[in-house]
Amino acid sequence: MDRNLTKILAAKPVVDSVIEQLKSEVNAWVKRGVVPSLKVLLVGNHPPSLIYTKNKKKFIESLGAKCEIIHLDETISKVEFLKIANEISKDSDTHGCFAQLPLPKHLNDVDVANLFPANKDVDGFHPENIRAMVVGGVIAERALMPCTPKGIITLLKHYKFDLSGKNVVVIGRSMIVGKPMAMMLSNANASVSICHSKTKDISFFTKKADLIVVAVGKKDFLTTKHLGDNKPWIIDVGQNVINDSLFGDVTEDCIDHCEALTPVPGGVGPMTICSLGQNLLAAVQLQLGDIS
Repeated sequence: MDRNLTKILAAKPVVDSVIEQLKSEVNAWVKRGVVPSLKVLLVGNHPPSLIYTKNKKKFIESLGAKCEIIHLDETISKVEFLKIANEISKDSDTHGCFAQLPLPKHLNDVDVANLFPANKDVDGFHPENIRAMVVGGVIAERALMPCTPKGIITLLKHYKFDLSGKNVVVIGRSMIVGKPMAMMLSNANASVSICHSKTKDISFFTKKADLIVVAVGKKDFLTTKHLGDNKPWIIDVGQNVINDSLFGDVTEDCIDHCEALTPVPGGVGPMTICSLGQNLLAAVQLQLGDIS
């Protein structure tokens, strides 16, 4: 397939299509005396996390909302970390919050999913939000969904990819992307297969797929050998930093063998941040009711 005919699923047109609505919603709350506020717990100086939180703060503030990054020392004790998280949870002027992952190893046993209340959990990991996602329908629409899968669904809708009845393969089964992605795709009436490190022949699934979502975190994981003749759409979730450059999970030549592909950078990453803004405003509504 001529790469000039391959559709590039860039995030910018999608974000541009929703950002004015988000700004309008923030402005409506500000007129009521409420400034939507997000707080982020950042522990240590993990280079990608520093970049991600900076970009999230920039986007949230561009909407007219507040975003405070609470930068904690990498050696902070679990007791002190949980104390700060609890204080944020109880702060009525904070409408959304999350802990930037990964946390240092000595905090690995922190129950991140239950760290903040469900109606402030803008990452969408709280058990109540996960349950709503599993139930689907109106209940899911009212809850806070995981940002990356939510952003991918938004992107697919913008580019008019009809998921109903499609064969979709999700590669990766993390709680951040893979598992919630599969559930949200299923809620959209797609037929979903999940592949992972124990899948014997991933190509068996991907060669039949209409849509492939790759969330492995390994450069050049998906290659042309995984693709059949049906020219699938490919969503590359990979964010692999190598020598200060960002790479996805998909080899460059896959662009010649698919109908559409998300770029890295400029694809899934900005959609995740856009979803964070949407979740923040949804969280305000959950806590304070409708704007009107």
